[in-house]
Amino acid sequence: MTDFSNRTDKASLLIRASPEKIYDAFLDPDAIASWRPPSGMSCEIFEFDPREGGRYRMVFRYNDTQQGASGKTSMHEDEFTGKFKLLEPNQKIVEEVVFKSDDPAFAGNMIITTTLQQAPGGTQVNIVAEQVPAGISREDHYAGMMSSLKNLALYTEQEPDITV
Repeated sequence: MTDFSNRTDKASLLIRASPEKIYDAFLDPDAIASWRPPSGMSCEIFEFDPREGGRYRMVFRYNDTQQGASGKTSMHEDEFTGKFKLLEPNQKIVEEVVFKSDDPAFAGNMIITTTLQQAPGGTQVNIVAEQVPAGISREDHYAGMMSSLKNLALYTEQEPDITV
């Protein structure tokens, strides 16, 4: 039995913010905790080393445990570790993600490549997830990636708070 999948999932969104602002939101743990968990989830970060070769460990928790959501790690949690494989400032982020799970359907190392391309009106953010574990349905994964992208848009499109 192999511990990886050949499946690739993709999501994309035009965000009205600069590539620099979006890139910075990937390297700030407070920002990550704010925008990365999909709708209906929260995030706790245990470790975060935002450099090429740096690692992170975090957990996404389902906010409404009454809705029957089932996590990968426990009934209401998805815990995972990651590694920044490549960081090209303001252009590309490649991460390797591993879920903590006893279920072999979530085994393997998922590779997530995010590219930032300047576009009219903002930045085109493209996510390509390779070797997606079989236990993650294509529909749920797409919905989760789009939710995170929309959260990223809300986070980065905010005007700075200017005090006088």
